[in-house]
Order: sequence, then structure tokens, then C-alpha cells
Amino acid sequence: MLKGKNILVGVTGGIAAYKTATIIRLLVKEGAEVKVVMSAHAREFITPLTLSTLSKNPVLTEFYNQENGDWNSHVDLGLWANLYLIAPATANSIAKMACGIADNLLLTAYLSAKCPVMIAPSMDVDMLNHPATKINIETLKAFGNIIIEPASGELASGLTGKGRMAEPEDIVREILNLLSKKKIKKPLSGKRLLINAGPTREPIDPVRFISNYSSGRMGIAIADAAAEYGADVELILGPVNIVPENKSVKITRVTTAESMASECIKRFPKCDIAILSAAVADYTAVKVEKEKMKKGIDSITLKLKPTADIAATLGRSKKASQIIAGFALETNNEIKNATAKLNRKNLDLIVLNSLKEPGAGFEHSTNKITIIDKYNNIDKFELKSKEEAARDILDKIVLMIK
Repeated sequence: MLKGKNILVGVTGGIAAYKTATIIRLLVKEGAEVKVVMSAHAREFITPLTLSTLSKNPVLTEFYNQENGDWNSHVDLGLWANLYLIAPATANSIAKMACGIADNLLLTAYLSAKCPVMIAPSMDVDMLNHPATKINIETLKAFGNIIIEPASGELASGLTGKGRMAEPEDIVREILNLLSKKKIKKPLSGKRLLINAGPTREPIDPVRFISNYSSGRMGIAIADAAAEYGADVELILGPVNIVPENKSVKITRVTTAESMASECIKRFPKCDIAILSAAVADYTAVKVEKEKMKKGIDSITLKLKPTADIAATLGRSKKASQIIAGFALETNNEIKNATAKLNRKNLDLIVLNSLKEPGAGFEHSTNKITIIDKYNNIDKFELKSKEEAARDILDKIVLMIK
């Protein structure tokens, strides 16, 4: 699909440089002509010989050949390429590109490039979150460069968070979408997807409420991944402090279980897929006091009533063409209880979390899930970042659509 396309690959000095070998192999397999330019530090992570063998072209690291004086023209490289991919792009190189610094062949080629430029950042989570790096990445976007968002997971430092370079297959897919005449259809293109996420708050008086520990991270990760998969995403979001990174996600803010139910029920008839990841309160106060309750008595009795069951309500009205995925957070008899919920609420699949699993459930950046579908298939997954778990859930849904 890339026959006749010239792709220049820039490699900077990050641990993710080992992934670049796979990127080059995949590009060559697609028919592209690939040339590689490396920074001096990149050679400490992967050898030019490896990348030269894979690309079938000499790897360029210096402005000129020290043995014969041949000049490696950055201008010619910029004119030759149909695309310049810089992967991995370290915080240092990103800062230099944003400021127009040209102290190596890779950077001078960047400043000379007449073609689209794709940049795949790779760094530790704290470096990625530093204000300077954020400003530099936004500057590169303003230049028209395409940023391939890094993934979340375990990093070389031992920390867990966002900063891992995107996987080679994902990067090549982006290149194919950009350069190939036949665009690659994303797995959820044309699908309308409804997601709810986060906790709800059930008021007791003007200052107190009933809630839970949900951070909303899992549902937000699903919303971001679904948008990347091409879906038109509507997110009904409870009171949390984070939002999706993908700006195409349409967000409706709610607070109570009643408002969460109302928004989901209203939108469900027009959606193809509903993923119900919110931790909705099961009960709400029968009476909400108008004034703050004062301390001073030995005890109080709080009378509660059930809230609307969103999953069951949607399950009853579900059409054959629609898919509903629910969530079950269990502490005992996990498979049995989750399967019973799946059947009782007429769901197509259910994502099981166990609070017994270290690193899973509320307030973690990771999750360990089991997916049970209506055909009694059970898929168990290892502990992963919530972003990776989100893709596992969506991949299962894609298979069920087909």
C-alpha cells in the first residue's frame, strides 16, 4: 500500500528506539522506500547496522562521511521524503524542534522537510507532564506536525503512566491512513457509542452526599480509545476532575444517579453501542434536607430508596442491532455474580473487576479485567494500564459486531 512512497525515519536517543526496527520492517513490507537518520545518542540504544539491514539503505548519522568527505544533504533528504517520521522523539529533541535548533543531521532534516512530519513522543511520565514539554508539543502541533500520542503503561523508569511510544503497528496504521490512496477503515467508523463514567453524588443536605471512590479513569480511557477507533462518542460523565484527551468526545456532565439515568436513556435509542462503566449509586436519600444538618444528637437515621437501574432499563429496550456492555465490581463469587448480572439485565457482555486483585478497581491507573459475553465465553486479561484494558474491551465489541 506504500509502493512508491519515500519515508524518512528519524531516531532519537530513547529506550523505545528498539521499536523503530519493527516500524521500519513493517514500512518496507508495505512497499515503502525507507531511509534512516539517527542522532548520536540514538546509536547508544540501537545500532545503525540493524536499521540499515532492515531499511536496505545506509543509515545517516553525521553531516558528512568522515572517510571520504561525502556530504549528507539535509536539504535533499527533506525534498526526497513523502513523510518524515521521528520515532522515538525524546523530550530533548522535541524541545529543539520547537525552538528551531539544528545541531544534528536529524534536526536539520526536520527544518528542511517539505513533507508532512509525524512525531511519536517517548519519555517518562513526569517529563511528558512538565509544562515545558506540553508547550513544546503544542508548538509542534501548531507547526502542522502530526503527534502520535504516547500510550500508558509501565515505563523504563519503573513508574506507570503515559509516556510509552505508541506501538509500531499503530504508528504504521497512521502512516497508511495518511499516505495510502485507500484509507484504512477504523474498526468503529460510523458507529455511535454511548459511555457513562465516574461516580454519582446523592445529596443528603446542601453540603453532604453519598458517593463512592470511582475516579472515572476506566470510562474516560474507553472514550478516548473509542474515538481513536473511529466512533462518534458521547460521554455522560459524573463529578470527576479528569476529561478525555480526544477533543472529539462529546461530554455531558451530570451529578446524581437520576440525571445520569435521564441522559443515558435519552441518548440510547440513537446509539449502536452503550458501555456502562459508571459507578452509579444504588440508593439515594428519600428526603434531602434543605438546611445543613447540625451535629449534636447521638445518632441519625437516613432513609434511602433505590435509584434507577440504567443497565436494566436500557437492556429492556435494546434492539437486536444494539450492543450493551456493563461492568461488575465484585468482592466474592465474581464469575457467578457477574454472569447473573449479565443475564438479568440483558447485556451482551460484562466487564468484571475484582476488588481482591491488587492494582485493580477504583483509584488505580491499572486494571485487571475479565470479559464475559452472552455466549458464556470468558476472557481473562493480565493487569494492564486502563488505556490498554480499554482497547481489550473495544476489540471484544468489534468482534461481536462482525
